[in-house]
Amino acid sequence: MRTLLALMLLAIAGAAAAQRTEAPEATVKAAYLFRFAGYVEWSASDFESPTAPLVIGVIGSDDIAAELTRIVAGRSVAGHPVAVKRLTESDSTHGLNMLFAGRDAPRLAQILRAAQSQGTLAVTEVDHGLEMGSVINFVPLDSRLGFEVSLDSADRSGHRISSRMLSVAKRVVQKGAG
Repeated sequence: MRTLLALMLLAIAGAAAAQRTEAPEATVKAAYLFRFAGYVEWSASDFESPTAPLVIGVIGSDDIAAELTRIVAGRSVAGHPVAVKRLTESDSTHGLNMLFAGRDAPRLAQILRAAQSQGTLAVTEVDHGLEMGSVINFVPLDSRLGFEVSLDSADRSGHRISSRMLSVAKRVVQKGAG
């Protein structure tokens, strides 16, 4: 009986410790955004110069912008330093390599159309994000965070996504399907 009680207490203590060490959602999403950049095939024409930064714009989520800024400090992707740019409703998506539009982003459909036409890889966290033109959309996956990918939107914005990334996506919308 004592052994059973001890095992139960250990299990409860372990679960409590796991909950305490679970990263905040903004930190997890920011880490994913940085990782996504590494699984995209960037061409030289995506940058103004060989030493130009890979610029990730963030609109509609100040907490993710702050976490992403912290995470990318001193890091690079495909030989380019990574920079984060916080956007407001009046800012253009011109000059961005990647855009994260949070659920509080204003004029989301319009922003996604502009990003796509400018060759910016768009990431969202909203219902029907892929249908709105996003390349990658965060979705809940059991008790974790997952993502889905639209190959049509990737193609329209001029990007190829690594098969390694596609293999762990919750859903991949194929070209011409949708």
